[in-house]
Formats: sequence, C-alpha cells, structure tokens
Amino acid sequence: MTFISKAITAVGGILLAHACYSAQEHSALQSFRATSGAALTSAPTTAVSLPLDIVLETIVSTFIILLGLVLVTRPLRPIQWREWAGKIEREGEEGFKDSNGEVNKDYIGNPFAIFESRPNFVDIRKQRKEFAQWVKKEGGQKAQ
Repeated sequence: MTFISKAITAVGGILLAHACYSAQEHSALQSFRATSGAALTSAPTTAVSLPLDIVLETIVSTFIILLGLVLVTRPLRPIQWREWAGKIEREGEEGFKDSNGEVNKDYIGNPFAIFESRPNFVDIRKQRKEFAQWVKKEGGQKAQ
C-alpha cells in the first residue's frame, strides 16, 4: 500500500508543479503584454486572473496529494491514557501493526506494567489461592 500512496503523492506533486509553472508563465505573459501595450498606448491596464484550467489543476493536484498522504498514515491513537492502556491490554502488539504487518515504532508495551509489578499492587487473594492450590498439589504428591 505504501507504493501506491507514494505514487499517488508523486503524481499529485508533478501536477502541482505543472500548475505552478503554468501560473508563472501566465503571469509573465500578462506582464509582458502590459508593458508592451503601455508603450503603444497610455491606457490603464486591468489585472487578469488565472485561467480556469490552471485553477482547477491546482485544486485537483492538491486533493491528489492529500489522498496519497492520507493513504500512508497510521491509524490515530486514543487520546486518553486509559483507552490507550486498555487497547494494549486487549490487543497487545497485534493492535499496533501498520498496513505492512510491522509493529509501529511508537509501540512501547504496557505503560502501566511497572505499576502492576510493585508489591502494593499485587493481588494477595489471587496469590493466596494459587499458593493453596500448589500446596494441595505438592502435598498430594509427597503423601503418595
């Protein structure tokens, strides 16, 4: 997908460069006409706007560039930390892969993992149940 988006952006850039060149040439031609016409007559000259085809080419090329840039962007991350951490807990590394299947460089893992490993955040009841199950299992094996 990145090749397609880069190609679309390049085509839009070429079109925009052509529109800019056309606008510059039109401006130079109009200024040349104004100076040569002023030498012949002393009538005041009026400003001429850009032709419609140059204006439309500029607008279309800008939208083509925007389309190419939008196709290559990654999905937006949640703004709130609790949503971000929830996505990490639910999806893990799989939730942060781009269109190529590679993990984004912004993925740093669970930002709250350090808090969950602290002793005052340990679930004592869960550990007590696990210990009781271990004792039952080990006690049953030693008695045999």
